[in-house]
Amino acid sequence: MLDALRIRDFRLLWFARLISQLGSWLLVVAVPAHVFTLTGSLAATGLTLAAEFLPPVVLGPVAGVLADRWDRRRVMICADIVRAAAIALLSLVRSPGDIWLVYLALVAESVGTVLFQPAARAHTPVVVGTGRALSSANALNAITDGTVRLAGAPLGGVLLGWAGFDLLVWLDTGTYLVSAAAIVLTTPAGRSRIRAEPRSGLAFLRADRTVRALLVVNTLFLAANACLTAILVPYGVTTLGGSGQIGLVMSALGIGFLLGAPVMRVLVDRLPPAYVLAGTLTATGVGFVLLFSATALPVALPAAAFVGLTGSVSLGAIQTTLQRVTPNDLLGRASSAVFTGEAMATFAGAIAGPAIAQALSMTWAAYLAGTVTVLSGLIGLALLPAVRSGIAPDRSGTGRHR
Repeated sequence: MLDALRIRDFRLLWFARLISQLGSWLLVVAVPAHVFTLTGSLAATGLTLAAEFLPPVVLGPVAGVLADRWDRRRVMICADIVRAAAIALLSLVRSPGDIWLVYLALVAESVGTVLFQPAARAHTPVVVGTGRALSSANALNAITDGTVRLAGAPLGGVLLGWAGFDLLVWLDTGTYLVSAAAIVLTTPAGRSRIRAEPRSGLAFLRADRTVRALLVVNTLFLAANACLTAILVPYGVTTLGGSGQIGLVMSALGIGFLLGAPVMRVLVDRLPPAYVLAGTLTATGVGFVLLFSATALPVALPAAAFVGLTGSVSLGAIQTTLQRVTPNDLLGRASSAVFTGEAMATFAGAIAGPAIAQALSMTWAAYLAGTVTVLSGLIGLALLPAVRSGIAPDRSGTGRHR
């Protein structure tokens, strides 16, 4: 699984991703907690989440065009600088009258992320190729995501109580600047001759059956996942016994996410994506039902770890397959379409989950989300080719393939 780390440019990109994500997760708890402390308003606190969702939904397709038209390395550097400047604005928030600065900062940071992610996803195959090093790279990124999710938010909560909000703001600002510096050290790409047009990206999405299927499967799964994520904390508090117990459940999810990374790397290189997604999404749907049917930690913790493992394999398989089947000059737009679908699905699921739970019950919400997840796997089985996606050999020494 360490194949990709032998490539210098990927090591720098991986470090940039790790450090910037850690800074962001330090503020996952701190920003809403700071807003609630200043205002005492649940609505004002909830708007912090809405501010982060809006840019991906509105700007996602545009970001994909820019990632294909401009030098992706420069896009990532500029995006990191924008995100650093945006987060620095949070240091000015001192009273309820300053809360508008929080929303401005979060929207601006999200704009930077919308630009960064399609460029980073499209640039990775350029750096490592589309062979086994690509699945290695995505597995390592999954480990990074799981580790940061496991440690970042709790660490941010501890630091918030110990040193205050301003320290976290400056730490996150610094991580974005360090990320930009790491990307500066990567090898500049040759000048692009691609003139990306939105219509060419849409034409490819309409024409390519595999990419269309991946987009549908990913969107359905993430909508179902968001439904349950939105009610996970209330379920833990009311059924499992309190915030301490739900913290353990979230840690189990993170551990499962970490365990899924090496499994994903093996499966996506050996099996057709149709089979991988059908199996892992069906398992994830069953895991959702087991988790939200649990009334005690001995059942909830293994179920949560199982969901984290199978869910991470599904997401990794989708991303790796997309990178392998999409021409590099269209990969920014394809990645952006997936990213936009993720944002819309998460937003819709976050609204639907609590509504279903209130109208029926949290257990019924899990049944419905589990059914949608299984359905997404069956759609993948029906629409995706039952053959392995092409694995091109990497060039010796650099990992570049174009």
